[in-house]
Amino acid sequence: MKKYPVVFTLITLFILIVSGFLANDKFTWLLETFPVMLGLPILFFTYKKFPLTNLLYVLLLIHILILSVGGIYTYAKVPLGFWMQDLFHFQRNNYDKIGHFAQGFVPAILARELLLRTSPLKPGKWLAYIVVSICLAFSAFYELIEWWTALSQGSDADAFLGTQGDIWDTQSDMLFALIGAVTALFLLSKYHNKLLKKYRCIN
Repeated sequence: MKKYPVVFTLITLFILIVSGFLANDKFTWLLETFPVMLGLPILFFTYKKFPLTNLLYVLLLIHILILSVGGIYTYAKVPLGFWMQDLFHFQRNNYDKIGHFAQGFVPAILARELLLRTSPLKPGKWLAYIVVSICLAFSAFYELIEWWTALSQGSDADAFLGTQGDIWDTQSDMLFALIGAVTALFLLSKYHNKLLKKYRCIN
């Protein structure tokens, strides 16, 4: 569907505008949604020459929604996280783990698509290994960004850091990204291959 990039852009802008208006802490919202603001222009100005699969556009929208909801409330205060905390008797609000799962799940399909369409790699174990490695590297780099932001902004960045007193928060964040990446490859690789056939990168 050729309208997917346009629809994707309009929905993304709508989500950003609404979430920005509703955000309790504008600075935290800006930090949480910055990846969207950085990626949207790139996707918009390259879609004619390099349109993504419809699957990837849908996944990106879901990820954008997760980030924006986290930006509205801050991750430690998202109502869904409190509901999960009560239901499963968690010790903290774990909405951020949904975000980090998505941080592995969605980039896995993005990395997979870019590699299959721009490199000699073909579907298989090596592709899966490289995709998972990319997702782990991205997750680790994002944790470094959180750390650098906390160092430079002090207490103003506490909501963005979102450790909630958990000394293993960074490690568990990366674990959830790893689980997300592996899950995405396991569930979606075959369907993704079918969508990529039209780009003649898969026989």
